[in-house]
Amino acid sequence: MKLKIITQERVVFDQEVDAVYSKGIDGEFGILKGHIPMMSALDIGVTRAIVNNDVKTFTTMGGILQFKNEECLILTTLAEPGEEIDEARAREALERARTQLRNANARLDAKRAEAAIARAEARLKAKLSK
Repeated sequence: MKLKIITQERVVFDQEVDAVYSKGIDGEFGILKGHIPMMSALDIGVTRAIVNNDVKTFTTMGGILQFKNEECLILTTLAEPGEEIDEARAREALERARTQLRNANARLDAKRAEAAIARAEARLKAKLSK
């Protein structure tokens, strides 16, 4: 099956894969060849593609996943291949977000800090998982 991950700025990935695993707003799921058509709203997380027993990871910062006719299409505002993620920068962002959360006075500030934590954790997971 074909996996395409597309942002507003670029095509992040466009290749044949054996399986796709991602995180929807209702939880994690997997898609294999022959899966029934489906759509899912994506949460901030990691999408994994299996290509000939090799695992490729990508952050997916929300968006929509659609699977039909042996094509999995992910449209998201931001996606990064795991190998392109700067681990040190992601760790710094995670620490900044945790500090913001501890110091958050308003609920809105806390929500922003929690979202920043989720993005940083997704980047680290995509970078470090195989």
